[in-house]
Amino acid sequence: MVKICGITRREDAEAAVEAGASAVGFVFYPPSPRYVTPPRAAELGEGLPILRVGVFQDEAAVSIETVMRAAKLDVAQIYNGGTPQGVRVWRALRVRGAVDPQVAEGAEALLLDGPANGISFDWSLARANGVKIILAGGLDASNVASAIRAVKPWGVDASSKLESSPGIKDHEKVRQFIEAARNV
Repeated sequence: MVKICGITRREDAEAAVEAGASAVGFVFYPPSPRYVTPPRAAELGEGLPILRVGVFQDEAAVSIETVMRAAKLDVAQIYNGGTPQGVRVWRALRVRGAVDPQVAEGAEALLLDGPANGISFDWSLARANGVKIILAGGLDASNVASAIRAVKPWGVDASSKLESSPGIKDHEKVRQFIEAARNV
């Protein structure tokens, strides 16, 4: 599973699809330069033949459910928030030390992210027995193959390293990242 996150423009979503992405992510955290409103996310994701993922931070379950419906999303990726009912959930965690796989209890997958946007972490901390891992944090075409070989994750996710400026994807970087991930 290869996810391109932080989509703010339709042409970037289409470029991700054309390059072979499995999913695109829309950020619903207002301080982020990649933030989009639920109606905008619905517009951006309309008719795309891939998973549409909402990224939430510190949100209550009912708020996540409301946004999921309004934005027509398939999966909720949640950093420190409530657990919505009736939707696919990927728990997300910024890795700063050992990973407790129980964080993912009840979730389809555990997304392990770097300590800050665009920053990687020690991939040896990413092994969580019996839990589907999505690896994120500082990934791009130059390191995604090594990351996949080291961790053997269920999926990979990239955002800021694939941009020409915050929220604007560089289509060539997106293509190279997906190609490098798929060729492992």
